[in-house]
Amino acid sequence: MEAIVFATNNKHKIEEIQAILGNYIRIIPLSETGCTEEIPETSLTIEGNAVQKAMYVFEKYHVGCFADDTGLEVEALGGRPGVKSARYAGPGHDFDANVTKLLKELQGQLSRRARFKTVISLVTRDHEMIFEGIINGIITTERRGKGGFGYDPVFIPDGYEQTFAEMPAELKNAISHRAIATRKLVSFLQEQYNKK
Repeated sequence: MEAIVFATNNKHKIEEIQAILGNYIRIIPLSETGCTEEIPETSLTIEGNAVQKAMYVFEKYHVGCFADDTGLEVEALGGRPGVKSARYAGPGHDFDANVTKLLKELQGQLSRRARFKTVISLVTRDHEMIFEGIINGIITTERRGKGGFGYDPVFIPDGYEQTFAEMPAELKNAISHRAIATRKLVSFLQEQYNKK
């Protein structure tokens, strides 16, 4: 089985992407490379953050890796929280506080259209690639469901009646923004490994 470093210490993301990848490629967590520091995320865009994280690990630890960044972009809020999605309510990655702030800001808004966007940056000796996944939907007026993480309890993807947090993990992992971007990554990696 091929293996590749995923430049994150977020165990939810690792589990979700490993489930999408299946048995074809093994994810090596960042901690196994010896990288324990917080990777910089100072870009003003989701794409920029993904590239910055992957480049940081590649240049410092000399391993091929991929990194992702995800943002929730809400139409009525001019695209916010966007690149600041993880720290929307403050610096502490407190998703419960982030969701509370989002619901408060959307009170009274007629449009609740939103989209999740994931960008994966792959950096290896031979390649620098970007893979994007977008899923459109709406923001609910209250939290629903216990699964998932982040904004999942308040996001219903188009064509469904359940929030991501109400869906079985298998369904979410089949249709999510992260799944769309990851499938593009996997397709590219399979192509490369098949050439060897």
